Amino acid sequence: MILKNIIDICPGQIVYSKAGRDKARAYIVLSTEDEYAMLADGELRKRANPKKKKFKHIQPTNAVELDIDKLRDQDIKKICRDRDCPCL
Repeated sequence: MILKNIIDICPGQIVYSKAGRDKARAYIVLSTEDEYAMLADGELRKRANPKKKKFKHIQPTNAVELDIDKLRDQDIKKICRDRDCPCL
């Protein structure tokens, strides 16, 4: 049973990792499928090789980048670096 609604996490949304080696790292959601989100940070995980992470392991925010198709890895990196969260 999926506890997180797919509506809560959408492409272009900025999320934080809640678990794993990348805890508190900011990502942008590139796409969603079933109970997974495909994430990129532009540095370790680029658009060509996104990270697959379960919804329960990410914390959504209210921030959304509207035009993710035009974002390059450098743009994603800058957005995520400005938002890395040491508070999780």
